[in-house]
Amino acid sequence: MSTELPLADELAGVFARMSGLLLSEQTVGSVLRPVTKLAQETFPDTAGAGLSVLDPDGARITTAATDEVVERADRIQYETGTGPCLVAWTDRTIVRVDDLARDTRWPHWARRAQELGLRASLSAPLVAGDNALGALKVYGVRPGGYGAREESLLGMFATQAAVLVANAKSYADAHRVSARLQSSLRGRDAINVAKGILMAQGHVDERTAFLQLAKTAQQRHQSLLEAAEDVARTTLRPRR
Repeated sequence: MSTELPLADELAGVFARMSGLLLSEQTVGSVLRPVTKLAQETFPDTAGAGLSVLDPDGARITTAATDEVVERADRIQYETGTGPCLVAWTDRTIVRVDDLARDTRWPHWARRAQELGLRASLSAPLVAGDNALGALKVYGVRPGGYGAREESLLGMFATQAAVLVANAKSYADAHRVSARLQSSLRGRDAINVAKGILMAQGHVDERTAFLQLAKTAQQRHQSLLEAAEDVARTTLRPRR
């Protein structure tokens, strides 16, 4: 993108392309990949872009990276527990490194990042409401590649990316709740079927049938659902 283009026009162009992603019915991964690709294309002399988020187990991971060098540079930060991307995430602020060879804040990370051919970085937090969801970052191949203009642009990118990540998290949470609910309903139905069988076989009431089922599960070291499924399977087995 031309450096002579006014910032307002740049943002308008970026948001027009980003809104297309937000309105599309793509999977989370296929949406985030174009976001990082677009960020890489927006900033000249950028080796790659990526998003740092938490996986379902709570570990930091890099997703939708445009290049392996992004994943490697991020991995060093995860291993050491410090670096510009992580500071941007935890402090909810944009962090810029003008020259890795001169910056003294994270010497170990800077040295190893230089070995990857990187010379500058810019990181912005992904914030949705009160939640810091991760960070969006770009890595540059020359010193001084990022300034105030790039900080503003990346901040806008991060705002949009945070919406995508928050929606993805909400979808994943809803999916897990739905799966647990479906499992719970299936379990309840199986137990009800087993109780009905025991009630019919023993001419007993529902409470007695349930106690019989619970006792069987205890004797067999099974869960209540497993015992119920066994009752249904052995009783309702098709005749040959």
